[in-house]
Amino acid sequence: MNTVFTYSLLRFSSTFTFFLFSERQEKTLLSLKKAWKMFTGVLPQFVAILLFVGFALAVLSPETIRRLIGEETGFIGMLLASLVGAVSLVPVMIAFPIVAELLENGAGIIQMAVFVSTLTTVGLITIPIETKYLGKKVAILRNMLSFAFSFITAYLMGVFLK
Repeated sequence: MNTVFTYSLLRFSSTFTFFLFSERQEKTLLSLKKAWKMFTGVLPQFVAILLFVGFALAVLSPETIRRLIGEETGFIGMLLASLVGAVSLVPVMIAFPIVAELLENGAGIIQMAVFVSTLTTVGLITIPIETKYLGKKVAILRNMLSFAFSFITAYLMGVFLK
């Protein structure tokens, strides 16, 4: 089913692109050039992170992953995953394949939900930049609230996805 969806999406995108190209060639070519530039900009990060994850999965057994961030780890596993997410500076579209691999190797849904949530909303690495533009109090408050809401979001995801 996943393959059928992927091919359907590819067909739709191709058809839509050809339609746009027939209507507005110049804008469509400009959009395709921008998309290619974005793709080539992200590709090195994507490959590096996939290699890192591949290496980590080769070293860590599914049992180790289950023991660290599996469903039975509960809040401790969530806390570990959230801390990793909070300090990571990874583009979201790269995080999803990583999460998929971790889920296949024994990670818990709630733990991965809190990882993605903190990855996208908490920025411990970027606090100096936030402090510069938003002020120290706002930057710290925003990150603390985002961290707390990540746990609520993860819990709800676990409730709805089980």
